Amino acid sequence: MPACAESVSALPPAGPTALDLAGAEVVLDAGGALFWVEERLLAVADMHPEKGSAFARRGQMLPPYDTVDTLARLAALVDRLAPRTIIALGDSLHDRWAAERLDPPAHEMLRRLAAGREMVWIAGNHDPAPHGLGGTCCESLALGPLLFRHAPEVDAGPGEVCGHLHPVARIARAGRGVRRRCFVTDGRRMVLPAFGAFTGGLNIRDRAFAGLFAGATPSVHMLGADRTYRLSATACLGD
Repeated sequence: MPACAESVSALPPAGPTALDLAGAEVVLDAGGALFWVEERLLAVADMHPEKGSAFARRGQMLPPYDTVDTLARLAALVDRLAPRTIIALGDSLHDRWAAERLDPPAHEMLRRLAAGREMVWIAGNHDPAPHGLGGTCCESLALGPLLFRHAPEVDAGPGEVCGHLHPVARIARAGRGVRRRCFVTDGRRMVLPAFGAFTGGLNIRDRAFAGLFAGATPSVHMLGADRTYRLSATACLGD
């Protein structure tokens, strides 16, 4: 889901969405997910379902449809890509009580998503404990050349796939501003955009990204309606 509603017509021409990540061929889907072709593995980050209900408990009323929207978009990706494995890279629930607030339709959507495939839940800072939604819960997962975890680590080796930072990029083209969720990578590390309907974003020029791509200028893949748009991080503006 875009971080704002501006048209992507002002963006540069679309670049390729397939690239090499530490020796693994991955595809960056415009839906905000990473697909590892050889393993038929789909990874998403920071879904944060039941964020709306968490805010409602504190008196801030948001439309209570974030969970259904997020899971429906994930289901559409699963239908299109037919993964053998789904990895949720942490913050797959907005808080440790979110599983209790999931209604029966949401549980049924999760059951259908996991049917006939492996579901892996990586622990995040919002959901550090196993939640009983089926599948496998773990702190991180190493598979071939890739290591899947929630938050990036500055001293991590090549092949890290993570989320947590909710990256967004902002550019100006033809006098128009565009701010969108994005992937950020230097070919060794990949930070995925937040997948959740109600998740905000952190500009990639923020100091939280400093040091993660030392020695290389990362490429940014902004999400469009049906493709990603590749540009250099140096072309992006701060907020």
